[in-house]
Amino acid sequence: MNILVFKTNLHNPELVNQARTVLQTIPGIQRWNVDMHDCDNVLRIEAGELSAQSVENLLQQAGYYCEELQD
Repeated sequence: MNILVFKTNLHNPELVNQARTVLQTIPGIQRWNVDMHDCDNVLRIEAGELSAQSVENLLQQAGYYCEELQD
């Protein structure tokens, strides 16, 4: 299981619910959540084989800011 972490602009429940429709289309995601109390509005995804770039691309195409946070 891979854990991917992203900085996003998902800063309120309405945006998270809108992004949910995009995230539900991505195969391999087991769980995900957004920490709206974090200054980076961190999106954390637990998934099998999934690239960070594909998540970034899909969310950015849907109009959201999404950038992988590196260690």
